Amino acid sequence: MKIISYNVNGIRAALKKGFIEWLTSANPDIICLQETKAHKEQLDIDVFEKAGYIYNYWFSAQKKGYSSVAILSKHKPNHVEYGTGIESMDFEGRNLRVDFNNFSLMSLYLPSGTNDARLDFKLNYMAEFQEYINNLKKDIPNLIICGDYNICHTEIDIHNPKQNKNTSGFLPVERNWLSGFINSGFIDSFR
Repeated sequence: MKIISYNVNGIRAALKKGFIEWLTSANPDIICLQETKAHKEQLDIDVFEKAGYIYNYWFSAQKKGYSSVAILSKHKPNHVEYGTGIESMDFEGRNLRVDFNNFSLMSLYLPSGTNDARLDFKLNYMAEFQEYINNLKKDIPNLIICGDYNICHTEIDIHNPKQNKNTSGFLPVERNWLSGFINSGFIDSFR
């Protein structure tokens, strides 16, 4: 099974730039999208279905044009979970999970920490998300989490690590969290 994760930075803009043609060429069984910045009713869903993704699920932020995730699949899942059930997390539409017989797949879009208030929100989100995942893995051990973590894990992941050491996305607290998250039972498939 071929699974792709893609931060589209706006699905409507991506569609205008050849997203469907690329998707058809890449031909994954399932694609997890982050930062779609759209509600399902703002899209022509037929274009995805014509490309073979008849099972498409969208979890959007309450605020239009912001955040949001989606999963497009050629295979029907057994269950779809919109959000985490944690109110402080779900209003921004950042977690969507589909469950199949042998595995579950999540599209995740972690917040960025562009200012002090957002950094505090991000750090709280990361802590709550870790707790949520720890509990989820008790029932769903075969969990794949695709997404945009908004964290550069190591120095090889960022241009000029010394200059960026105090920049959100590369802060020691974020990098340490990501190391701990991976070490809680995940494999970094990119690496």
